[in-house]
Amino acid sequence: MDSKKVYILGRDAVPAFLRLGKDESLEMTLVALPGFSGNISLEVDLAEEGARLDLAGAYLCTGQEQLSFNILVRHNSGNCESSQLFKGIVGGKAKASFDGLIYVAPYAQRTKARQENHSILLNDSARVEAKPQLEIYADDVECSHGATSGSLNAEERFYMQSRGIPKEEALHLQKLAFLAPVLARVPEKIADEINESLS
Repeated sequence: MDSKKVYILGRDAVPAFLRLGKDESLEMTLVALPGFSGNISLEVDLAEEGARLDLAGAYLCTGQEQLSFNILVRHNSGNCESSQLFKGIVGGKAKASFDGLIYVAPYAQRTKARQENHSILLNDSARVEAKPQLEIYADDVECSHGATSGSLNAEERFYMQSRGIPKEEALHLQKLAFLAPVLARVPEKIADEINESLS
Protein backbone atom coordinates (compact mmCIF):
# COMPACT_ATOMS: atom_id res chain seq x y z
CA MET A 1 0.00 0.00 0.00
CA ASP A 2 1.37 3.41 -1.00
CA SER A 3 0.10 6.64 0.51
CA LYS A 4 0.90 10.35 0.46
CA LYS A 5 0.12 12.71 3.32
CA VAL A 6 0.66 16.47 3.68
CA TYR A 7 0.19 18.14 7.06
CA ILE A 8 0.05 21.88 7.73
CA LEU A 9 1.24 22.26 11.30
CA GLY A 10 -1.28 24.03 13.49
CA ARG A 11 -4.14 23.12 11.13
CA ASP A 12 -3.89 19.36 10.75
CA ALA A 13 -3.52 16.76 13.46
CA VAL A 14 -0.13 15.10 12.98
CA PRO A 15 0.07 11.50 14.20
CA ALA A 16 2.61 10.87 16.95
CA PHE A 17 3.25 7.25 15.92
CA LEU A 18 3.08 5.36 12.65
CA ARG A 19 3.77 1.72 11.89
CA LEU A 20 4.61 0.55 8.38
CA GLY A 21 4.04 -3.12 7.62
CA LYS A 22 5.27 -5.38 4.86
CA ASP A 23 5.92 -3.49 1.59
CA GLU A 24 3.99 -0.44 2.85
CA SER A 25 5.18 2.92 1.55
CA LEU A 26 4.49 6.36 2.99
CA GLU A 27 5.37 9.78 1.58
CA MET A 28 4.78 12.31 4.36
CA THR A 29 5.35 16.08 4.23
CA LEU A 30 5.17 18.51 7.16
CA VAL A 31 4.79 22.26 6.56
CA ALA A 32 5.18 25.00 9.18
CA LEU A 33 4.05 28.41 7.95
CA PRO A 34 5.08 31.70 9.60
CA GLY A 35 3.43 32.20 12.98
CA PHE A 36 3.38 28.55 14.02
CA SER A 37 5.18 27.61 17.22
CA GLY A 38 5.20 24.18 18.78
CA ASN A 39 6.92 20.87 19.35
CA ILE A 40 6.32 18.21 16.72
CA SER A 41 7.14 14.68 17.83
CA LEU A 42 6.89 11.81 15.38
CA GLU A 43 7.93 8.17 15.70
CA VAL A 44 7.81 5.85 12.70
CA ASP A 45 8.35 2.11 13.04
CA LEU A 46 9.42 0.27 9.88
CA ALA A 47 8.17 -2.97 11.32
CA GLU A 48 8.22 -5.43 8.44
CA GLU A 49 10.35 -6.17 5.40
CA GLY A 50 9.99 -3.86 2.42
CA ALA A 51 8.59 -0.88 4.37
CA ARG A 52 9.56 2.52 2.93
CA LEU A 53 9.33 5.99 4.47
CA ASP A 54 9.88 9.23 2.55
CA LEU A 55 9.59 12.09 5.06
CA ALA A 56 10.13 15.78 4.31
CA GLY A 57 9.45 19.08 5.99
CA ALA A 58 9.55 22.80 5.26
CA TYR A 59 9.48 25.44 7.99
CA LEU A 60 9.27 29.21 7.78
CA CYS A 61 9.94 31.03 11.05
CA THR A 62 10.36 34.76 10.53
CA GLY A 63 9.19 36.39 13.76
CA GLN A 64 9.22 35.11 17.35
CA GLU A 65 8.39 31.47 16.63
CA GLN A 66 9.76 28.61 18.72
CA LEU A 67 9.60 25.44 16.65
CA SER A 68 11.09 22.02 17.30
CA PHE A 69 10.99 18.70 15.47
CA ASN A 70 11.69 15.45 17.31
CA ILE A 71 11.82 12.60 14.80
CA LEU A 72 12.52 8.95 15.58
CA VAL A 73 12.64 6.41 12.76
CA ARG A 74 13.08 2.81 13.83
CA HIS A 75 14.27 0.21 11.35
CA ASN A 76 13.01 -2.92 13.08
CA SER A 77 13.11 -5.19 10.03
CA GLY A 78 15.49 -5.84 7.17
CA ASN A 79 15.21 -4.56 3.60
CA CYS A 80 13.57 -1.28 4.63
CA GLU A 81 14.30 2.24 3.43
CA SER A 82 13.84 5.66 4.99
CA SER A 83 14.61 9.15 3.75
CA GLN A 84 14.29 12.42 5.65
CA LEU A 85 14.75 15.93 4.24
CA PHE A 86 13.90 19.00 6.33
CA LYS A 87 14.54 22.51 5.01
CA GLY A 88 13.84 25.74 6.86
CA ILE A 89 14.13 29.50 6.60
CA VAL A 90 14.52 31.24 9.97
CA GLY A 91 14.55 34.99 10.60
CA GLY A 92 13.55 37.61 13.14
CA LYS A 93 14.10 36.31 16.67
CA ALA A 94 12.77 32.86 15.85
CA LYS A 95 14.35 29.61 16.96
CA ALA A 96 14.02 26.29 15.17
CA SER A 97 15.46 22.95 16.20
CA PHE A 98 15.67 19.52 14.63
CA ASP A 99 16.41 16.44 16.74
CA GLY A 100 16.35 13.30 14.63
CA LEU A 101 17.37 9.73 15.38
CA ILE A 102 17.56 6.77 13.03
CA TYR A 103 17.63 3.49 14.95
CA VAL A 104 18.65 0.29 13.16
CA ALA A 105 17.98 -2.96 15.04
CA PRO A 106 20.59 -5.77 15.07
CA TYR A 107 18.50 -7.94 12.74
CA ALA A 108 17.56 -5.09 10.34
CA GLN A 109 20.12 -6.01 7.68
CA ARG A 110 20.14 -4.36 4.24
CA THR A 111 18.77 -1.14 5.70
CA LYS A 112 18.99 2.08 3.69
CA ALA A 113 18.47 5.29 5.66
CA ARG A 114 19.23 8.94 5.01
CA GLN A 115 18.58 12.05 7.11
CA GLU A 116 19.22 15.69 6.18
CA ASN A 117 18.39 19.01 7.82
CA HIS A 118 19.29 22.29 6.08
CA SER A 119 18.48 25.80 7.29
CA ILE A 120 18.89 29.35 6.06
CA LEU A 121 19.36 32.10 8.66
CA LEU A 122 18.09 35.50 7.54
CA ASN A 123 19.73 37.52 10.32
CA ASP A 124 22.02 37.28 13.36
CA SER A 125 19.23 37.05 15.94
CA ALA A 126 17.64 33.94 14.40
CA ARG A 127 18.71 30.59 15.89
CA VAL A 128 18.86 27.05 14.54
CA GLU A 129 19.90 23.84 16.30
CA ALA A 130 20.29 20.46 14.61
CA LYS A 131 21.07 17.06 16.10
CA PRO A 132 20.93 14.36 13.43
CA GLN A 133 21.82 10.99 14.97
CA LEU A 134 22.38 7.38 13.95
CA GLU A 135 22.14 4.38 16.26
CA ILE A 136 23.11 1.31 14.24
CA TYR A 137 23.34 -2.28 15.47
CA ALA A 138 23.41 -4.05 12.08
CA ASP A 139 26.44 -4.29 9.81
CA ASP A 140 24.90 -4.54 6.33
CA VAL A 141 23.51 -1.00 6.04
CA GLU A 142 23.74 2.19 3.99
CA CYS A 143 23.08 5.08 6.36
CA SER A 144 23.93 8.78 6.30
CA HIS A 145 22.99 11.94 8.12
CA GLY A 146 23.94 15.58 8.01
CA ALA A 147 22.95 19.14 8.78
CA THR A 148 23.89 22.57 7.44
CA SER A 149 22.99 26.15 8.29
CA GLY A 150 24.01 29.31 6.54
CA SER A 151 22.82 32.45 4.83
CA LEU A 152 21.56 33.21 1.36
CA ASN A 153 24.35 33.39 -1.22
CA ALA A 154 25.24 37.05 -1.83
CA GLU A 155 27.05 36.27 -5.10
CA GLU A 156 23.97 34.54 -6.54
CA ARG A 157 21.87 37.52 -5.56
CA PHE A 158 24.37 39.96 -7.09
CA TYR A 159 24.32 37.97 -10.33
CA MET A 160 20.52 38.16 -10.52
CA GLN A 161 20.55 41.88 -9.75
CA SER A 162 23.18 42.44 -12.45
CA ARG A 163 20.68 40.87 -14.87
CA GLY A 164 18.00 43.40 -13.91
CA ILE A 165 16.16 41.47 -11.20
CA PRO A 166 15.29 43.76 -8.26
CA LYS A 167 16.88 42.84 -4.92
CA GLU A 168 13.63 41.83 -3.20
CA GLU A 169 12.66 39.60 -6.10
CA ALA A 170 16.12 38.04 -6.13
CA LEU A 171 15.82 37.29 -2.39
CA HIS A 172 12.42 35.74 -2.98
CA LEU A 173 13.75 33.54 -5.79
CA GLN A 174 16.63 32.35 -3.61
CA LYS A 175 14.26 31.31 -0.81
CA LEU A 176 11.97 29.60 -3.29
CA ALA A 177 14.83 27.66 -4.86
CA PHE A 178 16.06 26.54 -1.43
CA LEU A 179 12.65 25.11 -0.49
CA ALA A 180 11.87 23.72 -3.96
CA PRO A 181 12.57 20.02 -3.18
CA VAL A 182 9.89 20.09 -0.48
CA LEU A 183 7.48 22.42 -2.31
CA ALA A 184 7.37 19.94 -5.20
CA ARG A 185 5.64 17.47 -2.85
CA VAL A 186 2.69 19.62 -1.75
CA PRO A 187 -0.57 20.56 -3.52
CA GLU A 188 -0.47 23.70 -5.62
CA LYS A 189 -2.69 25.64 -3.22
CA ILE A 190 -0.28 25.05 -0.33
CA ALA A 191 2.75 25.79 -2.51
CA ASP A 192 1.15 29.12 -3.45
CA GLU A 193 0.57 29.90 0.23
CA ILE A 194 4.21 29.17 1.02
CA ASN A 195 5.31 31.25 -1.95
CA GLU A 196 3.31 34.25 -0.70
CA SER A 197 4.72 33.92 2.81
CA LEU A 198 8.28 34.15 1.45
CA SER A 199 7.81 37.77 0.39
